[in-house]
Amino acid sequence: MERIDGYAPIEDYALIGDGRTCALVARDGAIDWLPAPRLDSDTVFARLLDAERGGAFELAPEIDFRVEREYVENSNVLRTTFVTARGTVRVTDAITLDHGGILPWFELVRLVEGVAGSVPMRWRITPRLGVGEEPAEMSIERLDGAVRATSRGLSLVLYPFDTGEPQHTESEVTGSFETEKGSSGSLVLRATHDEPIPFARRDWVEARLADTVDDWKRWLADAGVEGEWNEATRRSALALRLLTYVPTGAIVAAPTTSLPERIGGDRNYDYRYAWVRDTAFTLDALINLDLLVQVHASFAWLLRAVENTEPDLHVFYDLDGETVSGQEELELDGYRGARPVRRGNGAAGQLQLGCYGDLLETAELYVRDGNALDDVTAGRLAEILDHLTTIWTKQDSGIWELPDKEHYTISKLGVWTAFDRALRLVERGQLPRDRAARWRECAKDVREFIEGECWSDTRGCYVMFPDSDKLDASVLRSSRMGFLDVQGEEFSSLLDAVRDELDAGEGLLYRYSGQQQVEGAFVACSFWLVEALARAGRVDEARETMRQVLARRNDVGLFSEEIDPGTGAFLGNFPQGLSHLALINAAGAIRAAEAPQ
Repeated sequence: MERIDGYAPIEDYALIGDGRTCALVARDGAIDWLPAPRLDSDTVFARLLDAERGGAFELAPEIDFRVEREYVENSNVLRTTFVTARGTVRVTDAITLDHGGILPWFELVRLVEGVAGSVPMRWRITPRLGVGEEPAEMSIERLDGAVRATSRGLSLVLYPFDTGEPQHTESEVTGSFETEKGSSGSLVLRATHDEPIPFARRDWVEARLADTVDDWKRWLADAGVEGEWNEATRRSALALRLLTYVPTGAIVAAPTTSLPERIGGDRNYDYRYAWVRDTAFTLDALINLDLLVQVHASFAWLLRAVENTEPDLHVFYDLDGETVSGQEELELDGYRGARPVRRGNGAAGQLQLGCYGDLLETAELYVRDGNALDDVTAGRLAEILDHLTTIWTKQDSGIWELPDKEHYTISKLGVWTAFDRALRLVERGQLPRDRAARWRECAKDVREFIEGECWSDTRGCYVMFPDSDKLDASVLRSSRMGFLDVQGEEFSSLLDAVRDELDAGEGLLYRYSGQQQVEGAFVACSFWLVEALARAGRVDEARETMRQVLARRNDVGLFSEEIDPGTGAFLGNFPQGLSHLALINAAGAIRAAEAPQ
């Protein structure tokens, strides 16, 4: 692996986490991203966004090496094997769990094992607590058998076990040691905030590392999509679990901020929030995998969050289900110079009508899976739907959160889906029947608008918005809405038009017309194409496209938000929940299409 100006390629990262926070580990053994104590906290390490000032936890051989990586069995525990001319060493990284739950403190364990020969190792920790945020002093001091860095109430304590005597300055802690065949050592990093510091016992810590593998295996159990795509869907499920903030059930869009959609560009956004859209899509994927405990926890969180703003739906909420406003720029250089680096997201104040359809579709899928709505939830959804009857005619910012408000076709399709799913829930006795007439009337009006204003006979497709000639890959999601006959000529024409217009090669698609020179291909759109092809009965095409896109995964099975079609380089925040949930749903659509009728 070669860094460019100190930055690792985005595709060279793997993700570890515990359901409270996440860390990104590069192929060269460096942890370049870690917020603590939770996903949206200030960072401890942020070299991902500033190679000079961001801070990192480096661990690697002192001599040339090549790398092999994998997750340990079906877990979120990472194993990196460094092969050198003098020998081989294995590093196992995890943010540990406590019998499947989260520990009272943060604990990162790096187990170093000598496999063959003798390998000189070195490690270096440059904590930069809250770098880029408000300036704060940091102090580093020795404790009995450990080294502690403190700032703003956060204590970061390193325990080195048989990994060399630590040396420290005002800004870093370093050490070196040599492995032998059969040797073992650990670097244990703990963090607390305004709390006492628990002493790390090596035997307990290393036992907990082994137990963490088993905890993940139990959580995943038999989840997956049978057949060719099973391994990919299981890895995606594990990735989505790391994007879930366990204490509340909130699901962030991605664990990072400001990774650019084009190198050197300024489309850099903070995705450490829970979008209504992405949460709803994720729950759909988890239902596909029968991970029903997680479905209930996150659906309940979504409903609690919505309660704070009903009958309005906000675009996203924070991990506690609270509304978010404002956006600030941090004093960081940005990934490979791509500025600005942002905290907060400017989409917070937007109207996105598609969110209403996403919420109701999720509610209907939840009920269809055998569950039931309580009276409070039913009343809340009814109020939201009544509100939608008064606002659906407005222009909005659409699924892509654009600054120009229009009557985006995908938004109106979302509105129609909201009313359609509401009527299904009425028939199941889950929503009040006395409001159904108004919802049915609105569904009819929305359909007439979409058919009359959004379809282009010239393009043979729904355009992005009325009187536009642009096409939008998101309309492929209509394959699951029931708005069109997916086996009919109109949908087939739509599918082909979108693919021809937005093709980026080898199964990849751009989001909408005109983006070829602005950003990379959007991974989720490719999986929406797969799902649409499968639902349209074009299963051979779906399979081939699926294989092409899956070939773009990184070495540990993860996807970012976008991919550069020419180089294969990952772009945008990583790993992207939308990419992985779309993968699961695409695999499910192929499986359903192949099933005997």
